[in-house]
Amino acid sequence: MRLGKYAKLIISILGCELAGVLGSVFTIPAISTWYNVINKPGFTPPGWLFGPVWIALYALMGLAAGLVWILGARKKGIRPALMAFDIQIALNVLWSFLFFGLRNPLYGLLDIITLWLAIAATIVGFYRLSKRAAWLLVPYLLWVSIALLLNLYVWRLN
Repeated sequence: MRLGKYAKLIISILGCELAGVLGSVFTIPAISTWYNVINKPGFTPPGWLFGPVWIALYALMGLAAGLVWILGARKKGIRPALMAFDIQIALNVLWSFLFFGLRNPLYGLLDIITLWLAIAATIVGFYRLSKRAAWLLVPYLLWVSIALLLNLYVWRLN
């Protein structure tokens, strides 16, 4: 069965949102018991902002992946670009486990550095195929850049 372009977009968006839900399994329990009591830098965004931002970012990630998937599996560069995307989404979920689940800012920092590089590689791969898809990932890279700095400061302050 061949999936239409709208089905591919919906599956991609729902898949990314599901990754966010999976990450929240580790994040939510740690917020009140650990994260709220550790030392954080003064530039930490308010807690209420994280949920809506991540929901929007996962939707943009899904839309970007869907736009590339629509191009077809046989087009040169599609598979490596989508593989880079899959790696970065796995690293995203892993970060939640390491930072919040294990409550280990150092492991989280090592992961988020790798995540940042994987997002950058995904953007490069997507740009060669769909400039629109690549640009949809830029807000994600910017937010992860802030998260990387927060993670670094949390590690240093605690």
